[in-house]
Amino acid sequence: MSDKHLFAFGFGSTASVLASRLLKDGWSLSGTCRTSQKAVALCDAGVSAHLFSDEVTLPAHALDGATHLLISIPPSAEGDPVLAGLRDTLFAHRTTIEWIGYLSTTGVYGDRAGGTVDETMAMAPTSDRGRRRQRAEEAWFDLGRDMDVPVQTFRLAGIYGPGRNQIASLRAGKARRIVKPGHEFSRIHVEDIASVLEGSIARPNAGAAYNVCDDEAAPPQDVVAFAADLIGVSPPAEIAFEEATLSPMAKSFYAESKRVSNDRIKTEVGVSLRYPTFREGLTALTEAGE
Repeated sequence: MSDKHLFAFGFGSTASVLASRLLKDGWSLSGTCRTSQKAVALCDAGVSAHLFSDEVTLPAHALDGATHLLISIPPSAEGDPVLAGLRDTLFAHRTTIEWIGYLSTTGVYGDRAGGTVDETMAMAPTSDRGRRRQRAEEAWFDLGRDMDVPVQTFRLAGIYGPGRNQIASLRAGKARRIVKPGHEFSRIHVEDIASVLEGSIARPNAGAAYNVCDDEAAPPQDVVAFAADLIGVSPPAEIAFEEATLSPMAKSFYAESKRVSNDRIKTEVGVSLRYPTFREGLTALTEAGE
């Protein structure tokens, strides 16, 4: 039995995939969720679950024995909710914590008009969401220095995987092919995110930031068309960006265009992507019935 213990703030899909791997290696697993229903499901999967939200405070003893922390709860306008409510608790456990990983977004780079960004470039967010993430990254790095614990941030591209992909959207009748000429998105399969996190856990690097994306940015309408071809359906008609009705979140994605370099996760973390482009990822999901 390993003495390693992962505690995930916000036990979503990424934490679940990572946890399934660590569980096989004998790790202990715990984390937070917002509902009792999710807590029961986590417990059934071997995870010690704790409710945590704006209304529910995490007891200090919940972090007893935790050696690794994964943070995936997004910041609000008021700041990072974990730091806001639990900074003293985190600091009290500094002697047992060996690694902290913060899940951020490539949105911290802002709009680069299609140019390429890497981790040596300064953050320059152009959206409220990106600015919140920048502040959260900086706050976690500050805490890591104060605690003398290695903090790493992972700037994630658009996540896809089982149940969360263009194939599922097509089957649900929700997929759209919105066309904004010259606009491309980077993506990353959730299994490859877990590989990056495993690599970082094995090779902690205090203060490091990592872009986590695949090898090929692509126009979103092309990805939908590829998915439609995979499952043998006609792709939805193209919609000009100017004519599309978009949520505020979707608008923020289309407001920024950049290519994201992923060299550092390969050279420093040692990751070899299982799904280097959306083609391999979507094809595997189709074969798995996802």
